[in-house]
Amino acid sequence: MKYRWIATGWLCLLAGLASAGTLSVTDYTGQKIQLDQPARRIVSLAPHITELLFSIGAGERVVGAVNYSDYPEAANAIPRVGGYNAVDLERIVALEPDLVVGWQSGNNPADLEKLRRFDLPLFINEPRRLRDIPDTLRRLAILTGNQQQAETVIVEFKNRLEHLQRFRDRQPVKVFYQIWDRPLMTVNDEHLIGDVIRLCGGHNVFGETVSLTPQVSEESVIAKAPQAIVIGGMGEQHAEWIERWQRWKSIPAVAHDHLFMIQPDHLQRHTVRILQGADTLCGQLQQVRDAQK
Repeated sequence: MKYRWIATGWLCLLAGLASAGTLSVTDYTGQKIQLDQPARRIVSLAPHITELLFSIGAGERVVGAVNYSDYPEAANAIPRVGGYNAVDLERIVALEPDLVVGWQSGNNPADLEKLRRFDLPLFINEPRRLRDIPDTLRRLAILTGNQQQAETVIVEFKNRLEHLQRFRDRQPVKVFYQIWDRPLMTVNDEHLIGDVIRLCGGHNVFGETVSLTPQVSEESVIAKAPQAIVIGGMGEQHAEWIERWQRWKSIPAVAHDHLFMIQPDHLQRHTVRILQGADTLCGQLQQVRDAQK
């Protein structure tokens, strides 16, 4: 299995290098990006993109990044170009990037459109499934010329993901995953976190909602009767979120003390570290199953 992944990866890479001297990939919106040579000045418009670029060994070429691009430590030294939802277009243009990597559901669509008008090579990323992470790494590796390092990371990611597949068909656990408090927000099944919940054998109680990150009410959570409530956060603020749920003893998750917290950077950032979060979440849902025996 491991060698099949390697072979498949190199076939994709060769496809991206179809014409001599031209690096070509298609992004997540169907747009083709072509570079005459590997990108040397990259602007990242999302923290997870910055981290992915470091993962494949291209971090030193990131000349601009948005706020909260704080992993690995070296990313903190990169000049800022605003926030992911409000970028500084003039600053980006002044950096003279030969590649800009944006985030479809996170960046302001108007900002992305303006960047296209500046005729900057713009790759749009939008991972919705765990398989999209190695796919993104491979496409970025083509554009940066870092195929060999990327392939090593991809193989490791896929091996770890395969190991977690053992949870997928276990007894389903109804899960409410909270990403914010006021307003109360969660994710649907189209979100990458929704895919992690499925991997762990969980049933996302708001999975069928239309919005990627819907706002919900406490009353609607109570009505859904989740068996596990998982808070995306680890600090004192997030401990207060847990305390607020403890008022509602009618919720099975509260009645059985199945209120969990999880490091948000390990689950809410679309990077290779998401499998750390997945491993934690799968363990938490297994606790719920074990308690029912």
